[in-house]
Amino acid sequence: MLRTLLLALTLFLGTAFATELTVLTHSSFSLDEALIQQFQEETGIQVRFIEGGDAGETLNKAILSKGAPIADVIYGFDNTFLSRALEAGILEPYVSPEIRNLKSEFLLDPTFHAIPTDFGYVALNYDKAAFDALPLPQRFEDLTRPEYASRLVVENPATSSPGLAFLIATVAAFGEDGYLDFWAGLRDGGVKVAQGWSEAYFSAFTPYGGDRPLVVSYTTSPAAEVYFSEGRYTTPPTGNLLLPKSSFLQVEFIGILKGTKNREAAERFIDWFLSKPVQENIPTEMFVYPVRRDAELPEFFRWADVPLEPARVDPEVIAQNRERWIREWTQVVLRGASPDEVEAARR
Repeated sequence: MLRTLLLALTLFLGTAFATELTVLTHSSFSLDEALIQQFQEETGIQVRFIEGGDAGETLNKAILSKGAPIADVIYGFDNTFLSRALEAGILEPYVSPEIRNLKSEFLLDPTFHAIPTDFGYVALNYDKAAFDALPLPQRFEDLTRPEYASRLVVENPATSSPGLAFLIATVAAFGEDGYLDFWAGLRDGGVKVAQGWSEAYFSAFTPYGGDRPLVVSYTTSPAAEVYFSEGRYTTPPTGNLLLPKSSFLQVEFIGILKGTKNREAAERFIDWFLSKPVQENIPTEMFVYPVRRDAELPEFFRWADVPLEPARVDPEVIAQNRERWIREWTQVVLRGASPDEVEAARR
């Protein structure tokens, strides 16, 4: 009886004095609950996750709460928003001992305020059944032809990180003097614009009852279709349309928010996030690739194509031009302005 009481008292005290760590994430965050529970039991750190919306929206919430942070850790801002996160001064540096196990090409912040966690490729997907009688586009610019533009749904880059990634890919492919003409062609051809990825994929994409068999999504989406079909599909019903430079390498980051009162717990959480078990869980839960060198991929990732010619744009270039690109895109695609008119105002 005495032993039982002491054990109960120990558990009570452990719970009563446990550190609570708040992690701000984007709405697509997901990890195995058993892994999270194990972390909490082993460390005594209780983790509370709060969703901040899309990656850009999540970062904005962290910036707006600068000085009185709403969380201890932020996860999910990507390389399109990396410069905004660094310039806002909301992160504290941390050199995790796990960094030595990461692929060096993803260490984009040499100050270690932002630590890479995973990566993926934003890319065009298509519904295979819808293209039985219609050939697929062969070149990026073919998308502006009405028979393709009227079948395409994209995300608004002002409200969606994959939408912004695709916009940046078009800048990389067509240049500053050509990307607005490409978008004007899509607009005139009947492209549909969704506010975010979920709306584009699950409402407008034809496999889910929409009227658009072309969508901006991820190269892992066909693999996810097989995984979630639970045996219905042995091959994906959708495919990647990997036209040169039409995909974008997206890297996601984690960081400690400045002003946290749980610095030690935040460091332990990041170490855990970069550990092999969590890194190997990321592909199954969030369908992106781990950045850890020794992490193995799940078998169904054989259906995830890797682009040979993804668009790669320096984060500094993105930082200098991101807001203008979004503004110009809005003027042309949503407000019907001509590219010449917008470019004239730029000079």
